[in-house]
Amino acid sequence: MTDKTLVQRYVQILSVVACYWFVSITLVFVNKALLSGSEKLEAPLFVTCYQCVVTVAACYAIRAAARRFPDRISFPSLELDMNIMKQVLPLSIVFVGMITFNNLCLKNVGISFYYIGRSLTTVFNVLMTYFILGQKTSLSAIGCCGLILGGFYLGVDQEDASGSFSLSGTIYGVLASLFVSLFSIYVKKLLPAVDGNIWALTFYNNVNACVLFLPLMVMFGEIPIVFNFQFLSSINFWFMMTIGGIFGFAIGYVTGLQIQATSPLTHNISGTAKAAAQTVLATHWFMETKSSLWWLSNMVVLGGSLAYARVRQLEMKTNTPDRTVNKV
Repeated sequence: MTDKTLVQRYVQILSVVACYWFVSITLVFVNKALLSGSEKLEAPLFVTCYQCVVTVAACYAIRAAARRFPDRISFPSLELDMNIMKQVLPLSIVFVGMITFNNLCLKNVGISFYYIGRSLTTVFNVLMTYFILGQKTSLSAIGCCGLILGGFYLGVDQEDASGSFSLSGTIYGVLASLFVSLFSIYVKKLLPAVDGNIWALTFYNNVNACVLFLPLMVMFGEIPIVFNFQFLSSINFWFMMTIGGIFGFAIGYVTGLQIQATSPLTHNISGTAKAAAQTVLATHWFMETKSSLWWLSNMVVLGGSLAYARVRQLEMKTNTPDRTVNKV
């Protein structure tokens, strides 16, 4: 009986991790196709805004299902509260910056370089934690950040040497990393506004984002681009747009599911390993040939990220009382 339970436990973990990998990698490839494919729309703000609309619609759909099957599905009430919307607004501004720069980075660089271009999130986490929260970081963790910076520099150098370097894409990637770091800080800060419910925060955040994107699309002249888009009536285009929105919503769920089924450390390791698999898959899919030093840069960044996750885990273990841990 114990062996069977253990087998079931590992099957569950493998299933959750596989689901996370599938959703995350598919989302990157779908967004790349939307932003740089044969039916690409030169309006990244519109593409991102539409995905936020799909997320809001998904929240309402799950809420309706929760009302119909309350014993099986749990989802918070989605009655709009203007006061909560105002409280969540700072997070939404950061969120808009995060997903916009993320998609702009993906638009301008290849998927194989995407991980390197977005690899400075850990470094910005350390900096923002110090400058905003006033929390110091150990020398070991700073050393890991130095390793990541070294890998980033080598990756940029090798991308440039191969002739496929995009300065704008790399800058967008660095800015996306900065906003990801800020986003995590604001999420922790604003969760109490929605009684700690991450789904309610997701809902309000995306509602605000839909509103914030409207003046930005007007400001950057995307409205006429959208109306004059030759594939605007294409079923395939809207199918890909909707799939991107659904997977954008799903990534939040499977991320939480993976952390729940394993542990925050295992989630970080899984995310890092997924990035490596994604890079290898992209080079094969797009038939790209990379130098040994280019691959070394990826390994350095991956190693630095894994080392940082391990250092932080050991530090948290040292600072917390001993307790029985059953997570993998």
